[in-house]
Amino acid sequence: LPPSTAPSFVTSPCIVASSSAKPFAPPPIVPLVVLTILARASVTLYTFDRDAGGKSACNGPCATNWPPLMATADAKTMGDWSVVTRDDGSKMWAYKGKPVYTWAKDTKPGDKTGDGVNSVWHTAKK
Repeated sequence: LPPSTAPSFVTSPCIVASSSAKPFAPPPIVPLVVLTILARASVTLYTFDRDAGGKSACNGPCATNWPPLMATADAKTMGDWSVVTRDDGSKMWAYKGKPVYTWAKDTKPGDKTGDGVNSVWHTAKK
């Protein structure tokens, strides 16, 4: 892995990971390792209040602005991390039953500019 994505565990009040405008598809490995890779890259993960029942309600233009944390087709649930199927059949990660996303406007490591957007987007809490 490049140095910016080498595993390292970070503890903080929110789940921090790495951001880009494109969805990130972690390899089919233990979710904690996925979290640590993302944490090293300092990307914030978000939850969406309109998601219900472990299902993503963010599709189309919403998913362009809020890229889902994509999972591989063979990714497995472990601990607080689960895999949910999106409307298009692709898989994404959920934390404690809530699908998680990045925010396209977070441009620097550690940005949390999506927290509170439209009062329905929030940083994912441990």
